[in-house]
Amino acid sequence: MTFLRSRPARAALALIAAVLLVVVMNSGAIPPYQAYSVALAAVYTIVVLSVGLLAGWSGIWSVGHPAFFALGAYFAAYGSAHAWSLELIVTGAIAASAVLGGFLGFAGARFSTLYIALLTLAFSLVSLEVINRWTDVTGGDQGVPVSQVDSLAGVLPSGGAEAQGLAVAAAGVCLAIAVLVKGSALRMRLVAAKSHPMVAQSAGIAPEAQSALSFAVSAAFTGFAGVLLGLMTGFVSPDPFSLTMGISLIASCVLGGAGTVLGAVVGGAYLAWSPTLAGAAGLPQPVVQGIVLIAVLIFLPSGVVPFLGKLVGRLSPSRTTSPRDDDPQPAPVARDRAVSPDSPPVLTLSNVSVRFGGLKALEDTSLSVRQGEVLAIIGPNGAGKTTLMNVLSGLTGGGQVDGTVDYAGKQLLTMRPTARRRLGIGRTFQHAEAFSELTVAENVLCTHRRITARQRDVVAELLGRVGLADVAGRYPADLSFGLQKRLDLARAMAEEPALLILDEPFGGLDAEERAMAARQIERLRDSGATVIIIDHVLDDLFAVADRVIAFDFGRPIGEGPPGEVLRNSEVLSSYLGTTTARTAPPERSGDEPVAIRLTGVDHHYGGVAALHAVDLEVRTGGVLGIAGANGAGKSTLGRILHGSLRPSGGLREAGTARASVVPEGRALFKTLTLRENLEVAAYSAGLKGARLRDKLDETAHWLPPRLRDRLSVQAAALSGGEQQILAIARALMAGPDVLIVDEPALGLAPALIDEVYERISRLADDGITVVLLEQLLSRAMTVCHEVVVLHEGAIVARGTPSDSSFAALAEAAYFGGERVTALEVG
Repeated sequence: MTFLRSRPARAALALIAAVLLVVVMNSGAIPPYQAYSVALAAVYTIVVLSVGLLAGWSGIWSVGHPAFFALGAYFAAYGSAHAWSLELIVTGAIAASAVLGGFLGFAGARFSTLYIALLTLAFSLVSLEVINRWTDVTGGDQGVPVSQVDSLAGVLPSGGAEAQGLAVAAAGVCLAIAVLVKGSALRMRLVAAKSHPMVAQSAGIAPEAQSALSFAVSAAFTGFAGVLLGLMTGFVSPDPFSLTMGISLIASCVLGGAGTVLGAVVGGAYLAWSPTLAGAAGLPQPVVQGIVLIAVLIFLPSGVVPFLGKLVGRLSPSRTTSPRDDDPQPAPVARDRAVSPDSPPVLTLSNVSVRFGGLKALEDTSLSVRQGEVLAIIGPNGAGKTTLMNVLSGLTGGGQVDGTVDYAGKQLLTMRPTARRRLGIGRTFQHAEAFSELTVAENVLCTHRRITARQRDVVAELLGRVGLADVAGRYPADLSFGLQKRLDLARAMAEEPALLILDEPFGGLDAEERAMAARQIERLRDSGATVIIIDHVLDDLFAVADRVIAFDFGRPIGEGPPGEVLRNSEVLSSYLGTTTARTAPPERSGDEPVAIRLTGVDHHYGGVAALHAVDLEVRTGGVLGIAGANGAGKSTLGRILHGSLRPSGGLREAGTARASVVPEGRALFKTLTLRENLEVAAYSAGLKGARLRDKLDETAHWLPPRLRDRLSVQAAALSGGEQQILAIARALMAGPDVLIVDEPALGLAPALIDEVYERISRLADDGITVVLLEQLLSRAMTVCHEVVVLHEGAIVARGTPSDSSFAALAEAAYFGGERVTALEVG
């Protein structure tokens, strides 16, 4: 069995099996009618293989392949009537099918799977109409005969044993090719483009080109199968190429297992013998096919072959290798990290602005980065950091980009994302985006257009450097989040880019993993690479950075060495906030009952730890502020307090308290009117009739007059501040005892922020308990009775704003929770 682990050996096995089957057919051991069925199954295997691999590798489901099938068959009929050679017929059918398939793939690449399916459906219907009307070539409904053809091997009669043997042999060749291609860069790049198009572009893969290429190859194989069908049957008519055939092909792919080579054999056999099965069951063939398809979708959704593969995997003893969490390389020798200010810049941005409709995400941004420099970009949530990264990597989507970006003498804004990768720009992503259907090694190998033995060795060495050598054959889902982050970095490092853009490389990692990530960044700088990093874990970020630029509201607001940039008052206020007036919360005695209590609460998202041992009491009638930088765990804590998220560990006690949440970003139904948004919340709370009308009137009275008078206007027509007030009003429709508000000031102008907070404070006056999740520490200190500071998922400070010593301690905890822990003040 070790022999069969080799891909060439498995390809050879397909050829050997085809040769043996041809020998058996020619020996007379199989009756002629069964030999014909075997040959028909071989032809269908090629078609199912084409459709199945297109779906499994590229994510494109086509119902138009009967048209390519027909194209090949009619090529055989026309060519045989005009004395074309077999080789010319095959070449013409393959070329014509590939051109049409490539056009369909490219035309549909920018749209959804449903759009492509409809496009192929239309193509199939048009093709049937052409077949029926172009009678000079196709014979219309009457069909057209296929005569014998000449070939390099001699005369090939149509409809005989020779054509049947050719079909079986051709199927063996096609299966062998598919087995070999499965280990090639072509398959890896197709799967990458299907899995995550935006990330694929950053790796130098153009999704539109991959879709066109995969469709062209799939159509070419189907056209070839059509030639074989024409030669084997000796007659071509429109009947085998109907829309029913397209549906049957998809059913056969699902039955065998889309994207599997053996699944195509199962599907081809099913198509060939389904009429016999239907006759034995005494049912119409469409009924039998429908029953089989429904049964497979319910009981074997991945298909017969993947199911059997998993079953064999469970029964067979397997060796598992634990991933290495140790850093395989020693720490680099410390050196003077200073980059000479006289060094010429390798990257220069001049007056770069990015607009998304009326929203300006970047505004006249100018900066430069020198060769070998590690530049840190910091700023609060919504400051424009990720937009800047997307400008550099060409992934701004529908944003309008103005200005100039010069990299090594090239203008980046005129280049496609894939061209930027070839220019030497690598990119990681905040959430460690990996191609889930590729192994660890394939995630890195897919950056190459062709894969040689030397490139495999280079990738193996790279995986060893980042500590992934022991898991090279495993899939990303099997890895911890920390190892997935390393994989994301390894893919960005492939082909040794000169500029690396790292999006939150420390986010979601524990202390040991962050130290290892820092060492990798040190090695990149020591190798001469230029690195740009954005992150919210400032301690680790500043430890590796040569220079820091702070952003807020889409523009740079401060710059300097890591040890000095936070001394800039504007930078500091961008994190901690500023207030124009103090909105004092209502007085309270301090002995109010507890509405919600959390004890020892932990939470994890997969391998990412979001909260650690959180103990928290929310007291009735108070305003509790939970402050922390982006990624500190505020939203997760808010959802657990609300009860919509079950913690991974620990205890939540809420008694009879009812909680409502206003999520970050508001999450309004923007196509509904203000009244309808409120009514949806009322229906969810079980209100109806008079109770609903009374609650609606009460909530509408809470709204400011300019909203109260516009209840019939769509929510999309409101300003950001007005939408935030509407989101709070919607949450109030449930009559909550506790209201949890997540980042109410996000994206709002200062005047609107004051109005929103004034209304939140008024809720506390009305006796509603408020939990405020806030990135701006100073704002929380202004409006809350009590403030807790979250840092990396743990409460590192708590106290009351009235305590004069708490502000300095809270600020220290906000920026460096590991240095200031377990602070209890007041």
